[in-house]
Amino acid sequence: MKSKTIRRWSFVHTWTSLICAVFLLMLALTGLPLIFHHEIDHLLGDTAELKSMPADTPQLNLQQLVQAAEKHRPGEVMQYFGYDDEDPNGVIAIMAPTAGTEPNSSHTFMLDARTGEALEMPSANGGLMMVMLRLHVDMFAGLPGKLLLAFMGILFVLAIVSGTVLYLPFMRRLKFATVRHDKSTRLRWLDLHNLIGVVTLTWALVVGVTGVISACADLLIAAWRNDSLSAMIAPYRDAPPLTQLAPATRLLDIAKEVAPGMQPDFIAFPGTRFSSEHHYAVFMKGSTQLTSHLLTPVLIDASTLQVTAVAERPWYMDAMGMSQPLHFGDYGGMPMKILWATLDVLTIIVLGSGVYLWVVRRKVAKPVLENAESPA
Repeated sequence: MKSKTIRRWSFVHTWTSLICAVFLLMLALTGLPLIFHHEIDHLLGDTAELKSMPADTPQLNLQQLVQAAEKHRPGEVMQYFGYDDEDPNGVIAIMAPTAGTEPNSSHTFMLDARTGEALEMPSANGGLMMVMLRLHVDMFAGLPGKLLLAFMGILFVLAIVSGTVLYLPFMRRLKFATVRHDKSTRLRWLDLHNLIGVVTLTWALVVGVTGVISACADLLIAAWRNDSLSAMIAPYRDAPPLTQLAPATRLLDIAKEVAPGMQPDFIAFPGTRFSSEHHYAVFMKGSTQLTSHLLTPVLIDASTLQVTAVAERPWYMDAMGMSQPLHFGDYGGMPMKILWATLDVLTIIVLGSGVYLWVVRRKVAKPVLENAESPA
């Protein structure tokens, strides 16, 4: 590789790394506890624990659960029902003053599907893990914060690519994994920086790309609403507002009839951003590890309970669905979480050592430059 080309790649690597370093360190530090958020929530007592009951205890129907939720939060409206992966008897309820209330202002709690008992979920509405999540997702700045982090993610990916390009000629001079202990501290850290960077290369690219996709989730959802959802609800565009909703009792049975072999992931009630003013939207998922993150919405008329559309998934919604479990390593149990945490710590070392190397290089270069500029 020509020296001019190396200088150009070095410039790209140096400045993309430096610009995103502080943000990436924050994301890596907040992402570490988020990998174990289920375990930390249990440890802090911030999870809802359902009562032990006989396995054959029947569950209430959806309308009864809606009524139980409304009784628990009088004056608010139902936005979403979600289903707990860890306990089939747990139903996550999200309510707010209006159906269109933005997510960070909604209230989340759990309903016991057998009794309708409401159980608070402190970690879903505040507390340590919510602070970590908000810092990691948008820095408490909403969409502008998400877009800033998406840009930092793009710079991170560029830093990885440029670092790899620079490391290729370096590998020809030294054996892989060589750390020159007999050289200066700076060179030892340079070797460690390069070595750890190569070891974490694939993981860092996956986390960087999926992080950018996740950060753009609001834009992707808006595109889905303006494109796919808008086409599906076009016949209702001039329909008068609903004054009363049909009971939600049979929503799951109706959705399963048109999406056989699939399971419900969540239900969006009329007026929310995942439905329309005139529809319930039941989002169904596959039964395998892969397809469980790919959702198919079934739109059901909220007054007649007739299925009006079973939507095909746009590619960008599939990308968003797959990016989140990949980003947090939340799909392979505890061994995968430990691996993700280890790679996260190694990435923190890479980021920190990169800043250190830049500072030391500046300190070394400054006296040389001053001497060169001094009169003879």
